[in-house]
Amino acid sequence: MIVTRTPFRISFFGGGTDYPSWYREHGGAVLGTAIDKYCYLTCRYLPPFFEHKYRVVYSFIEKVNSIDELQHPAAREVLRFMNLPYGVEVHHDGDLPARSGMGSSSAFTVGLLHALHALKGSLVSKHQLAMESIHVEQEMLKETVGSQDQVLAAYGGLNHITFHRNGEITVRPLTIPRERVRELNDHLMLFYTGIKRTASDVAKSYVTNLEAKHRQLQMMSHLVDESIALLNSDRNLDEFGRLLHEAWMAKRSLSDQVSNPEVDEIYEAARRAGALGGKLTGAGGGGFLLLFVPPETRASVRERLRKLLLVPFQFDFSGSQVIYYEPGEDYAMAQADRERLPPSAFKELEDVRRG
Repeated sequence: MIVTRTPFRISFFGGGTDYPSWYREHGGAVLGTAIDKYCYLTCRYLPPFFEHKYRVVYSFIEKVNSIDELQHPAAREVLRFMNLPYGVEVHHDGDLPARSGMGSSSAFTVGLLHALHALKGSLVSKHQLAMESIHVEQEMLKETVGSQDQVLAAYGGLNHITFHRNGEITVRPLTIPRERVRELNDHLMLFYTGIKRTASDVAKSYVTNLEAKHRQLQMMSHLVDESIALLNSDRNLDEFGRLLHEAWMAKRSLSDQVSNPEVDEIYEAARRAGALGGKLTGAGGGGFLLLFVPPETRASVRERLRKLLLVPFQFDFSGSQVIYYEPGEDYAMAQADRERLPPSAFKELEDVRRG
């Protein structure tokens, strides 16, 4: 059995410039961080006592004999990509809900790739995990997604990610004092709006013609450099919140689906209570609202948004990890025997399994 733990993420600046249709022409950059909220994937070779070959457990339970029969898109394509010789069982658990703008889809893909590589006895780098996840989501699933979520899930940490025109991706951890990192973390509040949406649907509303959004995306890319310079200086950190507000205003102008009246009302209420800036995490449309709030106004903002769920968090610097490793080769050998069993044997095997 293998268990992986893969972090969700928060993107501060540069979202939108991480789509291949943009950075393949102009280059792109993102400042983002992983947080201590995780996607857990448990995988094992399936024992030979079942009539099905694959079992995938998430909000539904799927039991099938062919990868093509799986309804979970990421699970199906990751299993196809990994080409395991035997059937497997996969269990998913997450600290945060899906479709909430925290990079949950990419965390699932990265975590499952990591688990299945481990199941095959392979040690993979964070870079390989990120690039394989990007390939699965963008090329195999044909999702309208960027390339930052996979990188942050795989690497963890507070990073400056550069997307090059040739398709290469460079990850540079921010080398700032620990106290400065703690200060930034202490100025952030994360609220769940309860509004679910599919990121690719929101992204399609503006990604299909990014050239028409050239001015906004160039400004958002510039804010990455400006925010990093701020963090590396001794300037008042409140300026970071104002930059977040500037970036959110630019992002809202990309499409009328990025925000909505309900989110705008929540955001403005937070600003009146003392928040200096913020944004919806991910593509927009709903999910989690990140706010930059000076410590002296946190209580006021919390009271104003008391109907929303506050999610405390810390930055994560570990990235995707295998936290339990026991390959279970005996099951793999048993499955080889399973392939030679006549259909009539399955009932007897099931009776043995149940005792």
